[in-house]
Amino acid sequence: MESGGDPVLDEMAGVPLGGAAAVAPGSGLASDDPIDDAAPPVDDRRDRLLAALTLIAGIALLLGLPFALKAGAEFFLPVTISLVIAIALIPVLEWLERRRLPSWLASLVCVVSFLALANVALAAIVVPAIEFFRRLPERIDRIQTNLAPLLDLYQTLEKYLNKTIMHLANTGPVRAAPTAAVAPPGSLLELAATSAPAAIIQVFFGVLVVFFFLAGWSRTRRATITSRASFGGAMATARVIQDVVDDVSAYLGTITMINVVLGAIVGTALWAIGMPYPAMWGGIVALLNYVPYFGPIAAALLLAIGGLMTFNDIWVALLPSFIMIGCHLVEANAVTPLIVGHRLTINPVLILISLSFWSWVWGTPGALLAVPLLIIIQTVVGAAGKPDIAGFLFERGTLVRERPKSRFSLRRN
Repeated sequence: MESGGDPVLDEMAGVPLGGAAAVAPGSGLASDDPIDDAAPPVDDRRDRLLAALTLIAGIALLLGLPFALKAGAEFFLPVTISLVIAIALIPVLEWLERRRLPSWLASLVCVVSFLALANVALAAIVVPAIEFFRRLPERIDRIQTNLAPLLDLYQTLEKYLNKTIMHLANTGPVRAAPTAAVAPPGSLLELAATSAPAAIIQVFFGVLVVFFFLAGWSRTRRATITSRASFGGAMATARVIQDVVDDVSAYLGTITMINVVLGAIVGTALWAIGMPYPAMWGGIVALLNYVPYFGPIAAALLLAIGGLMTFNDIWVALLPSFIMIGCHLVEANAVTPLIVGHRLTINPVLILISLSFWSWVWGTPGALLAVPLLIIIQTVVGAAGKPDIAGFLFERGTLVRERPKSRFSLRRN
């Protein structure tokens, strides 16, 4: 078979890359030259060098990115929150567009509906919480009285707790006096009016990002898919986009439904035992339950403080916290696995790492965004394939992508 001297065709036909079909005996040419066998082609060495430099640059970017995100939190945080909210609202946007609404009108409906729900949540959670915890310095004596039996059991902690309580009792009224005449905000508009100008700009900027992202979503997605050079690339791009939207919206939609029901059950139980502001406590439980592992613990601690501020008997005061813990155990071990199943399971170690990372970068908002951002990153990485870096560096000299076997899922318990 004649190859015309093409090295690729010669290699495929079983002919050595040197172009000669065979080396005749006695021709003076050694067919097993150790120097030629040991020296890699120039192109391979160049590709390996470029890939190594790319790998080093990627590692440097990964190491520097967290510090850049933390330093630029005033910009990156509202943008990230807006993008996550916009992605979660895409199914609603597409449903409205299928009803023949223009993109801009459907986007406006989504944004206005979200702001209305946020305003209701503010009225149910933030406003009563400000009023309730403003009374904390006044209730220090009751909390100390309720904790007295426990303090007697733990003599080693008594001095530290008494010092902390006295510090709160001495400094609390001084701080509360200037704000006693200021009414808590009753809506998002009042909250924005009493906030710093930077917060107002960030909220307004975030709302604009959500609106324009949704308004141009269909056009941007179509342009991104059709700009691919091949049909396979277009299909892969469409699959990644759809997977990100489906996974994020499914997570947020499912977890929101579960958290709202959990908050309603806890709030009803607290109302039955006479706990003030049961709707506020139910909202706090629902909000903190978005943070896996640590959120329910924080909600139980806050309910313990609220119970100690309200009731005179310590066991009755701790009952709200016990109610929250019992409801969460049922939700995390029975309800969520039954509803979610194996569709949304993520390695718990990855969840903890994501929580730790984003909490360090952005604090409490970062903890709320940890799981949605982890879903987005895993979806994109899973669709793009995982490069075999170890094989490239130490064995084959090529990057072989490992295709994902199945969609990931989330299990929070």
